[in-house]
Amino acid sequence: MTQTSSKPGGAGDTVLAVTGLGWGVGGLVILEGIDLSVASGEFVSVIGPNGAGKTSLINLISGVYRPRHGSVEIFGHDVTGLRPADRTRLGLGRTFQTSSLFPGLSVVENARLAAQAEIGGSLNFVSVPEPGDAASLRALESLERVGLLDRADALVGELSHGDKRKLELAVVLSAKPGVLLLDEPTAGVSVEETGPLVELIQSVHENGTAIVMVEHRMEFVVDVSQRIAVMHEGRLLTVGQPSEVMADARVRTAYLGGGG
Repeated sequence: MTQTSSKPGGAGDTVLAVTGLGWGVGGLVILEGIDLSVASGEFVSVIGPNGAGKTSLINLISGVYRPRHGSVEIFGHDVTGLRPADRTRLGLGRTFQTSSLFPGLSVVENARLAAQAEIGGSLNFVSVPEPGDAASLRALESLERVGLLDRADALVGELSHGDKRKLELAVVLSAKPGVLLLDEPTAGVSVEETGPLVELIQSVHENGTAIVMVEHRMEFVVDVSQRIAVMHEGRLLTVGQPSEVMADARVRTAYLGGGG
């Protein structure tokens, strides 16, 4: 399977479909009966109280966890049994709550590794790439897109937390995803850096990438989302447009109750 053939371009196409998804640890049920679909170019946010199962859902979609039952499809391909790397090649990108960067490498080296993984070839931490090779060009393009081109040679450890979040996006964008999973992208980011980061995420969406985002900052969620999925106690409580979800009494009860 090639990435080109697995990414339909028509507006309204279903690019991600989760059906009957369930997962748990031992005898503990974490998620049960999750059904969620995302259309091409759509922005869907997943919210809910702490412990509702939001990150577990992202981990199941990205392949970090294997479900007990149910299925995950990306661009029409059943990926339920595939590894995360195979899902990436089919067009799925993902950022994490905590940094997944290589702090001892430069900004451009981090982005280049992701580009090389998608393009194909050896992932070598010590070899010097040829000037102008495809992976390096794609990495520089991604850094320019997120506003970090001028920091390309800086070590990751020298970046602010907000710039690290931008680099994480650049790393994911280097693989040219059609669906992007964002797990609390503004977590730990200062007030001053949140605005530019939000604008960057919006620009990625406006360029046609479908986004599924877990986020706690409700003003951000309401502003950018086309639909909001609310999780509570491992299940989907409701899915709808922001105005509908915010007016739902069950949503207010779930948050005020604080459980999950």
